[in-house]
Amino acid sequence: MRFSEMALGQYYPAESMIHRLDPRSKLLIASALIVGIFFVHRLEGLAGFAAIICLMAVLAQVPLGYLLRSLRPLLIVIILTFAVNALFTPGEAVASVWIITVTREGIQRGLFMTIRLVLLITASSLLTLTTSPMALTDGLERTLSPFRRVGVPAHEFAMMMTIALRFIPTLLEEADRTMKAQMARGADFESGSLVRRAKSFIPLLVPLFIGAFRRADDLAVAMEARCYRGGEGRTRFKVIRMGFRDYLASAAVVSLVVFLAVVF
Repeated sequence: MRFSEMALGQYYPAESMIHRLDPRSKLLIASALIVGIFFVHRLEGLAGFAAIICLMAVLAQVPLGYLLRSLRPLLIVIILTFAVNALFTPGEAVASVWIITVTREGIQRGLFMTIRLVLLITASSLLTLTTSPMALTDGLERTLSPFRRVGVPAHEFAMMMTIALRFIPTLLEEADRTMKAQMARGADFESGSLVRRAKSFIPLLVPLFIGAFRRADDLAVAMEARCYRGGEGRTRFKVIRMGFRDYLASAAVVSLVVFLAVVF
């Protein structure tokens, strides 16, 4: 698995109706999908959410394979989610080896939790794939701006979140280059037990942390050189506005989410 192939945090440029939506409406849609996925308790409900996410991916002109890349770095987590639920959920035994027992209810629950996790990851990835970092910053700031009256630093929070998302692909590419450099020097990341392979990734942490701190320092110097002093008095080159299609898309998706959460 190449770290640079991770889709989360990357932007996929396209001229689609999803890309042209206001970032605030996409934030609302993504939040509604994530919350709604937690409320359903049947596979039929998750199938409905999967259909919505697939339809949005088609409308966004994002290749399904590109969207599924976000699952690769979390493949171990997904497998562990299924295994823990399958092994530790009491019920009718299907197979038993020594003290390990797999139950029918455990397999069903593991499948349900795995699908739920996959949908959560793809819904989050679809937001970043269809929204540029600058648009996402503006959307977050405008969404949180009413909370300034109670002391919430909307601009700083939006800037922090966007910088974190922006540097995910950069750090992953740097990790991929570091891994290739160490493999050229004889490092082995693919053979041996799971514990040994996990330990082999420890030497990657030091150069990654050093590179992250260096990039953070360079970014701080660049922002100070451009007289950045926060959101007070700042103007925008492109002002975002909610239109009819934004309200229509948000209302349609939220209505479907509420229907699926109530019925299933």
